[in-house]
Order: sequence, then structure tokens, then C-alpha cells
Amino acid sequence: MPENVIHHSDRGVQYLSIRYTNRLEAANVKASVGTTGDSYDNALAETVNGLYKMKEIEYLKSDWIGLSDVELATLNWVDWFNKKR
Repeated sequence: MPENVIHHSDRGVQYLSIRYTNRLEAANVKASVGTTGDSYDNALAETVNGLYKMKEIEYLKSDWIGLSDVELATLNWVDWFNKKR
């Protein structure tokens, strides 16, 4: 099982679910949200998602034929973002 995993999400309805919260705890996953109304709750995750959508999806979408092309491009982008940038 992976260690030090953080689940990034907004403070949506899933955080009102006891089962959802219990499942995160059982998997030893921490939620990244802070206090309600905190503007920094999910800023990093949303920034990364925005970069991905702009740089990968919008820029390359005309080159793709199917879902496997999108999946491969996503894997390559995550590898670049985590290891090479």
C-alpha cells in the first residue's frame, strides 16, 4: 500500500459522507482540504489541473485518435511534471 498519499479534492458533498471519510482513513489516505472557507483549500491541485488541461489537452487534442492516445499523453505529462520539469 502506498505511503503518505494525499487525496486532493474540494470540500464537496463527498466530505459529508461517513463511508467516504472512513474509506480514506482505512486506506491511510489524508484529505488535503483545510478549514471551510479557506481559499487555499485546493489551490495547488487546481493549479496543476489547469496546467495539464491547457498544456496537454488543449494543445495536443487535435493529434489524438482515441482514448488510448489521451491516456498515453497523460502518463507522459505526469512523468514530466513529477520528474523532469
